[in-house]
Parts: sequence; structure tokens; C-alpha cells
Amino acid sequence: MSSHKASAVAQGSGAPASNRETDTLELAELGPLLEEKGKEGLPTPPPKLKKSKPEEEEEVRVLTLPLQAHHAMEKMEEFVYKVWEGRWRVIPYDVLPDWLKDNDYLLHGHRPPMPSFRACFKSIFRIHTETGNIWTHLLGFVLFLCLGILTVLRPNMYFMAPLFSWFFHTVYCHSEKVSRTFSKLDCSGIALLIMGSFVPWLYYSFYCSPQPRLIYLTVVCVLGTSAIIVAQWDWFATPKHRQTRAGVFLGLGLSGVVPTMHFIIAEDFVKAITMGQMGWFSLMAVMYITGAGLYAARIPERFFPGKFDIWFQSHQIFHVLVVAAAFIHFYGVSNLQEFRYGLEGGCTDDSLL
Repeated sequence: MSSHKASAVAQGSGAPASNRETDTLELAELGPLLEEKGKEGLPTPPPKLKKSKPEEEEEVRVLTLPLQAHHAMEKMEEFVYKVWEGRWRVIPYDVLPDWLKDNDYLLHGHRPPMPSFRACFKSIFRIHTETGNIWTHLLGFVLFLCLGILTVLRPNMYFMAPLFSWFFHTVYCHSEKVSRTFSKLDCSGIALLIMGSFVPWLYYSFYCSPQPRLIYLTVVCVLGTSAIIVAQWDWFATPKHRQTRAGVFLGLGLSGVVPTMHFIIAEDFVKAITMGQMGWFSLMAVMYITGAGLYAARIPERFFPGKFDIWFQSHQIFHVLVVAAAFIHFYGVSNLQEFRYGLEGGCTDDSLL
């Protein structure tokens, strides 16, 4: 009898302990706010009012979502403040968002997304993967602008392409929308540069042949305008179509082979090279083609990933060659123009060319 009573007493004393453990687990699941209420001695709700598991999870989620949103906003404000003050750090390629990934052979030194134009322009004076691209075309723009001022009467549209390219490389890390917009502007500037290089050369080379001059100028303008239209498509500026971009601009440049051969055959090879400045224009073409080829193939960083992240990458070499070729073209067109103006606009002595 005594043993039976002891067992009954043990069972009776064990039941409240089990209930207390169950209550503690329920309070823990409902979060710290409800746990505090439980500690104050509030009565445990009856079984019929007990919430199901999905309802408990929903209540906890409702309690935590505002806190998560608040913390996310604080982090965003802190990041924007650091970017605005210029206290950002360069980041590796693999953590860039997809719209900022362009060359996977440049492993380190990239700018993070910076949703501030002020921060983008202040980054001109920081060292990162775009520093060389920015300054090569910024200096090219300033030099061509000075040339345009010094030679007002001579055709000079060379500063447009460096200006557009400088804007693109400066602000393309702002946001995906800004990056796409200025990328289209950059590609349009390249097409304008090629088209603008042909126009004065065709005009002065076929100065006394109006019909071929009109045909060639029309073809070049149509091709250049077509390239600008194609550059407005979103897919055109993606890394996947890098070779397509290079091919479009290379094809636009090679369209000058036909008028070049016409000019050499119609005149004389030696006179075309000397008085017709074909030597300078051929050098210009070689530099354009070389730069486009290096850009499309991503040489040299393709063979040494991570070694040319900051300096001497393919895009920078392309920029330098383009600016140098534009200077050579300007020099050749200036000499050709002086030759034509020396004849006082007449073609009676055109046998000299």
C-alpha cells in the first residue's frame, strides 16, 4: 500500500513539472515579448485557445519583419553616406552585381555601385579599374577641344567621342539604368568618330569628283547612322556581345577600303601617299584596327588574369590608340585641306594630285 501511494504521489508531483516545461517551450516559441508576460505570472491560456504552429510562426514573422526592414534601411543609409563622403572601398569582380560585370579577367579593384553622381565624379581621383579609361579620354577630350579652338575653321568633331566615353566610364557604376544609357552614348560616340573621320577625307580627296564624293559620303553616313541605331539596343552593350560591338565598328571602318582603292587607282600611288596623305590615313587605320582587336580579344589581361586590373588593360590600350589615331587623322586632313585650299578651290591644276 505504501509503495502504491508513493507512486501516486510521484505521479501527482510530476504532472505540474511537465506542464511547466510545456508552458516554457510555448513561451519561448512566441518570442521575448510573450516570455516576459509569462514571467509576470499571467495565466496560461486554456487548451481551446492554444494557437496552431502556422499561426505562431506568422505572429513571430510579423514581429520580426519591421525590425529587419529597419535594420536594412539603417545599413542602406550608412552605405549611401559612405559613398557620398567618398569613403568606399574597391571590391573584387566576383561580388559585383551582374550589370557591372564586364571583363572577368580584371579580378580586383572595381568600384562598388554608387547611386550618387557626385560620388561617381569624385571617383575620378581614386585608383580603380576605370581610372585609366577615364583619364585617357578625359585628356583626349581636352586636347581635341584645344585643337578645335585653335583651328576654328577646320572640321573637328574628334572631341565628341572622348567626351561621351569619359562620361560613360565615370558614371556607369551609378546604377543599371544609368550604365545602359551612357553605354549607348559611348557606342554612338565611337560611330560618330569613325563617320566623322571619313567625311573630311572623302570631301578633300574627291574634291574635284562630285559624283563619287556624293556616293561615298552617302554610304558612310548611312552605315554610321545604322551603327548608331544598333547601339541603342540593350543587348549591344552586354559583355556577351563584345565581339559583335568590335565587329560593327570594325566593319564601319573597313568600309573606307573601297574609296581608298578608287582614289589610289584614279590618281597615282606615290602622289596618293605623299600629297594625298594616304600614308597617315593608313597608319590611322592600322591603329584603329589594332585597338579594336585588342579590345575584343581582351589582350593582355586574358593571358595574365589579375595582373592588369588597374593599368595597361586592353580597354586602356584601345583608348590610347584611338586618341593617337585621331590626332594622326587630324594632321593628315589638315595637310590635305591646305593643299586643296592652296589651289584656291579650283580643280584646273588637279593633275598634281
